[in-house]
Amino acid sequence: MPSHDPRAVLGRRALLTAGAGAALALALPAASAAASTSTSASASTPLNSPFGRYGSPAARRDARTLYVHPGGLGDHTTVQAAVTAASGSGRTLVLAAGTYRETVAVSAARTGMTWIGATGDPKDVVVVYDNAAGTPRPEGGTYGTSGSATTTVQADGFTAHGVTFANGFLRTDLPGNPGTQAVAIKVQGDRSAFFHCRFLGHQDTLYADSMSLSAFARQYFSHCYVEGDVDFVFGRATAVFEHCHFRTLLRTDLAGAPFGFVFAPSTAGANPYGFLASHCRVTSEAPDGYYKLARPWVPSSDLTAWPSLVVRDSVLGAGVDAVAPYANMREAHPWQAQRFAEYRNAGRGAEITVPENRPQLGETEAASATRSVYLGGWDPRRPRV
Repeated sequence: MPSHDPRAVLGRRALLTAGAGAALALALPAASAAASTSTSASASTPLNSPFGRYGSPAARRDARTLYVHPGGLGDHTTVQAAVTAASGSGRTLVLAAGTYRETVAVSAARTGMTWIGATGDPKDVVVVYDNAAGTPRPEGGTYGTSGSATTTVQADGFTAHGVTFANGFLRTDLPGNPGTQAVAIKVQGDRSAFFHCRFLGHQDTLYADSMSLSAFARQYFSHCYVEGDVDFVFGRATAVFEHCHFRTLLRTDLAGAPFGFVFAPSTAGANPYGFLASHCRVTSEAPDGYYKLARPWVPSSDLTAWPSLVVRDSVLGAGVDAVAPYANMREAHPWQAQRFAEYRNAGRGAEITVPENRPQLGETEAASATRSVYLGGWDPRRPRV
């Protein structure tokens, strides 16, 4: 994918790169702040205790809970140290307010892990780093798209509440370098759930993946906020997004459309279910019609991929190109040959002006495009906290 220059986001960059706790006094840019308000309004009200309703390290909820505090008031000062210490399954990490500037990996062995932002407000707890695909590794080579992820989750049964996952990379960090993919989180585990979380980045923000082509990982995102520009929700997982807000960013480097794409599914051909966005909304900082809703990703590692996306009962703002909302990533795999469809959407970006460019589900098909069908009987709406 091509390299681009970033928008002017000095305020947001300062928030993501400041030392733990110091950034909390900074205000988000108006667009991000407005979006965050809608996301966090239904989250838990911030609580007075630095560890919220879960008490202090001296008054633990249970022996399987670890507290992370950047100032040294908990069990660990970094998230990765706590993850490493939390061996086995069913462990809980409570993250105190702060900016955790680090990369974090949750291995497949740490099943059933839960992360909880202590205040209930995802703006208070930020896990961020700024590697990109083209960033040089100390040992040589570059990170690549997968290696750029700030947070990587391979374990099944992972749950997060009230946490911001971010990649602070800006394209000017590597001028002229085409490796501008910069992942905030890569999720590969089955039964992964995120409630009232934020995902911040530019290109390839949220990577909803699986451990292998034959593993149909199920993932659920509820009342989350995701922002980016190019393919910023992508991957081969079966991922359900409910009541989520997708925000497309302003681009200062391009003279015309498209600025980018919201979704880029790469669903395995054998998987009947890909991405489902239900009761969501798409807003934009960009001029009207400058974003495509989606394009299919058929990676070189899986030329049999059959990308699947359904967007239903959602509000698509004017930033989405209503005339031609889909585009090709590669001419050999046109979007018309993929499993793309919509149902009962509203907003200027959902207007059906060229019917052949907007495939619609029928009533019978729509009855099967639901959370319960996609997730195969797993109900993620019962938090274990």
